[in-house]
Order: sequence, then C-alpha cells, then structure tokens
Amino acid sequence: MTPEARETVRRALAEDLGPGDITSECFIPANHDSLARIIAKEPLVLAGSEVAREVFLLIDERIVVTTGAADGSSVSPGEPVLTARGPTRALLAAERTALNFLQRLSGIATLTRQFVDAVAGTKAVILDTRKTTPGLREFERLAVRAGGGTNHRFGLFDRVLAKDNHLAVTGDADAIQRAIREAHGRQPGILIEIEADTLDQVRMLCGLRGVDIILLDNMTNDQLREAVRIRGGKKILLEASGGVNLQTVRGIAETGVDHISVGSLTHSARAVDLSMEIDPESPR
Repeated sequence: MTPEARETVRRALAEDLGPGDITSECFIPANHDSLARIIAKEPLVLAGSEVAREVFLLIDERIVVTTGAADGSSVSPGEPVLTARGPTRALLAAERTALNFLQRLSGIATLTRQFVDAVAGTKAVILDTRKTTPGLREFERLAVRAGGGTNHRFGLFDRVLAKDNHLAVTGDADAIQRAIREAHGRQPGILIEIEADTLDQVRMLCGLRGVDIILLDNMTNDQLREAVRIRGGKKILLEASGGVNLQTVRGIAETGVDHISVGSLTHSARAVDLSMEIDPESPR
C-alpha cells in the first residue's frame, strides 16, 4: 500500500474514531479478546481486502487478520471474506471503517464484473473514468481492476484528453495539430485522445498525425459502426462513451469499438451487503 493510500485510511479512521470509542470503553473490558468475521450477505465480487486489513492493523498491530478470499473472487452469501482476531475494543473500533471500504469497493468490483461479462466474446474493453469519490480514486480504480475492468487515465497529468470544452476553444484541424505537437514536446510518448461528437470530426481526426484514441461521445450504434468503418486500418483506438448501461453495453461492444468507458462503475455502484460478527473469547 502506498503512503498516500495509508494516509487515506488514517483519515477515515480519525473521522470515525475521534478521541475514542466511548461505547466500547464503557461496555467492553480492556483485556477482552474476540474473533471477528466479516461475512458476505449477498453474492458479490470482492475488492478492498488489503484496505480493510490496513484498517485493523492501524487500530492495533496486535490484531491478526486473515483474508478468506482474494480480491476479484466471486463470493457467495454466508461466506467469510476476512477474519480478525485481537482485542475486542480494537476490533469494534475498526469495524465500520473496514466495512465502509469493503462494501464500497466490492460494490464497484461487482458492477464492473457485470459489465465485463456483458461484453464477453467481443473485443471491447471496459474502462472506468475520473468520476470517482474525491480522495478515493486509487482504491476505486483497484476495485475496477478486481472486477475485470481496465483503468483509464488516473488524472489530468497522465494523458491528453481534449473534450468538447477544449475543442470549443481549439477546434479546427490546424489548431488541434499544433496542440498535439505541443503535448508531445512537453511529454514525449504521452497518449493523445480527442473527443468527436460527429462523424465529420472522426474523419478529421483520422487525418491528423499523433492521435492515438478518438472518444466517440454519445453516438448511436449506427454512428459507432460508421466510425469503425472510417477508421479502417489506421492504428487509432475508438472509445465509446455516453449512454452506457447494462442494457446497452452489449450492442455498443458489437459495433467494433475498442474501448467503452463507463462512469457508473464508480459514481453509481451500490454498496454491497457485508457484516461483521463478533465471537467473544476469554479475557486475557
């Protein structure tokens, strides 16, 4: 886990714990140990087990954490995904934060797997977007990978992606070509992706040098098929975006596009149902 990711976990714990867990301090003897099991309450694809482990260890290094399934595994209701043994007060202090991470990240992985399964047999790759929870992008991208999806750019710094608001200022072919040269001068080898709202824009972009990916925004399936035809044998990838859901994604994939970006993987995934159950042991 990166130092930045560990600090995110620390902040989440500080938000919940504050100066201390007053309930456990009043109800649980300080020398009491327990075994805690985190149990799936519905079918899911697991993600975030290492994040949850870090939650427990940051609360108390004496806690022994064992994962019951690997991230990316399909888990059935009633199956334990993680067990933790240690001081009961510490286990209860970690409970909600660990569950929040696991439920959120496993929800993303579960939804991603549904999209990946829906396009099975086509060449289309399911991508995430930057529509992530502020501060949790690293974890949510991990969850997308656990579900079988692929990560798009991390942020504004690791790929050029010129969208409609950029093109409203710099939208003609000559200006776009100059901007591409500028980007390559600043970061040689950086990927260049340009949005196209119309098939005429697709034709124009296919004629430029240095375009790696064309983002086909909110196009119909007929338009996507025509964009694939226009691209022909050029080494330019086509990414479909907009209007993508579990009912439409198969048809989009069958048009022949290379990538399908799905914002809902991270901005609309439902948290799955997990719970932690305590098995009290004898006081130390």
